[in-house]
Amino acid sequence: MISYGVIGVISASTDAAIFWLLITRADLAPQGANVVGIGCGITMSFWLNRAFTFGVRDRALARFAVFWGVGLTGLALSALVLEVGLRLGYPAMNVKLFSVVIVAAAQFVLNRSITFRSKETGKVGVDR
Repeated sequence: MISYGVIGVISASTDAAIFWLLITRADLAPQGANVVGIGCGITMSFWLNRAFTFGVRDRALARFAVFWGVGLTGLALSALVLEVGLRLGYPAMNVKLFSVVIVAAAQFVLNRSITFRSKETGKVGVDR
């Protein structure tokens, strides 16, 4: 849980930094910036969690696809929170940061129970 949290902070920070750069420097719409930021965060998170948190080395591409599926669920949730927050008049960056907390919790549960579960034992992180 600790390494997932640390990696989550690194990935979420990368996501948020890219989001901020795209909305403030590239003048990209918040939803577009959200897609790019989350895409980078998902990719970084998978490789770091695979190596350090769950220690599962088999079926990398299949697990990456599942991780992306979970990530797309998180993206949909994030997009919904972002849209609602923006319509209510909150600043985009504040809403983004709020959505990161909600999405991180949901994705941890899904990734732990689906993405990194051992095919052989049904347990997490034992396929080294």
